[in-house]
Amino acid sequence: MALDPQLLEILACPDTHHAPLDYDPVGQTLTCTECRRIFEVRDDVPVLLLDEARGSAAQEEK
Repeated sequence: MALDPQLLEILACPDTHHAPLDYDPVGQTLTCTECRRIFEVRDDVPVLLLDEARGSAAQEEK
């Protein structure tokens, strides 16, 4: 089951900039459009905890 499109419209990064998130249904992740943190979606529930987010591949290469 995929995330509800209406939910995706209102989800935002929990960091102070509150940027929109891009959804990857195959990878079951949400990626912040500003800081590029990656948040997992577990059992169709977005886990928007900064402590559990991982950096993007581009951030990790730096």
